[in-house]
Amino acid sequence: MLQIKNLSFAVDTEGQEKEILRDISLEIPDGKLFVITGPNGGGKSTLAKLIAGIEKPTGGQIIFNGEDITEMSITDRARKGIAFAFQQPVRFKGIQVADLIRLASGKELTVGEACAYLSQVGLCAKDYIRREVNASLSGGELKRIEIASVLARKSMLTLFDEPEAGIDLWSFNNLIEVFREQREEISDRSILIISHQERILNIADEIVVLENGTLKQQGDKDDVLPDLIGTASAVPNCQGNRMPAKEEC
Repeated sequence: MLQIKNLSFAVDTEGQEKEILRDISLEIPDGKLFVITGPNGGGKSTLAKLIAGIEKPTGGQIIFNGEDITEMSITDRARKGIAFAFQQPVRFKGIQVADLIRLASGKELTVGEACAYLSQVGLCAKDYIRREVNASLSGGELKRIEIASVLARKSMLTLFDEPEAGIDLWSFNNLIEVFREQREEISDRSILIISHQERILNIADEIVVLENGTLKQQGDKDDVLPDLIGTASAVPNCQGNRMPAKEEC
């Protein structure tokens, strides 16, 4: 279980403190898929980075499985079972896709096992398994390879920051199915996704809405999603779903 207690984060901007997150408290129990959504600039990605250890809070606590990890490094949190998929994936010159997936899994996978993770995210395994994770790959390809490596890790808590960013329609549809399958298999683990996409919101157990750095709403998908859709002026997005008009294709 992840517990966030009165979490705050501020940065110094031209000699003045700017508050990004203010007094956020929530619990993410095992076996649940949570989606965090809300307007751009509301603090969603910042919260994910604080949980992963990329940023350090200026107030509050982060408790993971009963242990205070507030001051732990990214590496130590990874060892505790927290994985993070970046909105913009990192490139690793000189490392092949197969090696990246093996490193993520923490064990000596066969080529067939590594290929299975690539297939899950809609990549033709034989075309990618021996390629380097470098500039020759597109943003969408990198995104899917990163998600495959995160799936291979099988962490206790997996964080996805806008996993739909930069991928095509077919891959997006495939990604939804991956999350559906993961949702059915996480009895002792949990998944946290940052997303605006209605189709991702639709597979959540609970939705958390952040706005202006504060927790505006939290609850079961069936309670929260109708409010989000009903109060937003909706326009079609690139995937043909509906989303708040502030989001542009």
